[in-house]
Amino acid sequence: MGKKKIVVLSGAGISAESGLKTFRDSDGLWEGYNVTDVATPRAWKKDPAMVLEFYNQRRKNVLDAQPNAAHLGLAKLQDDFDVTIITQNIDDLHERAGSKKILHLHGEILKMRSEHDESLVYDIRGDINLGDKAEDGAQLRPNIVWFEEPVPLIQLAVPVVLSADIFVVIGTSLVVYPAAGLVDYAPMEIPKYVIDKVIPNTNSVYNVTNIEKPATQGIQDLIDLLKS
Repeated sequence: MGKKKIVVLSGAGISAESGLKTFRDSDGLWEGYNVTDVATPRAWKKDPAMVLEFYNQRRKNVLDAQPNAAHLGLAKLQDDFDVTIITQNIDDLHERAGSKKILHLHGEILKMRSEHDESLVYDIRGDINLGDKAEDGAQLRPNIVWFEEPVPLIQLAVPVVLSADIFVVIGTSLVVYPAAGLVDYAPMEIPKYVIDKVIPNTNSVYNVTNIEKPATQGIQDLIDLLKS
């Protein structure tokens, strides 16, 4: 018999413990910026230089950060389970912790793409500057799904969630859609675990075990529960 399938939906709370700020930390600001000024197509149209500067700084922050016990704990689960992580995070901390199957719903900070052709994607570890062009001659932008943009990978995520034997939500407030709606696709009968400092509303979900702790502590509880 094959390994049971664990599907994990991870959010900003798991990376916050590695020192990466979330835009919901305080009063809707992200590192002092209003989200609508740096993370929307309107912002890009209005002031692309500021948007690039904002994400260049985020990229530096990610490269300076290290995976924490929660990222490492999820990677360790691969010893006993078939684990797929669907993440709302744009960092690469799951990869660096050793997780193999990861779907980045909202894009990746260490990638950039043509502002016109979404298929022209390149790795980037330094800065993106105004005047940096893709092969099609268009300005390069972060390969991030901004607010008010469609989330194309949601179509891949839904069947993954439908196939789960165990579903885990970790470090997400379940308020950003369409990602938050994935919870509703987890089969009713399977066990579900929610790990967060503040448990989000999951009244519509069956078979839930809540672990009200930071991700780095809650992951150990999850591992113990799965072993038992």
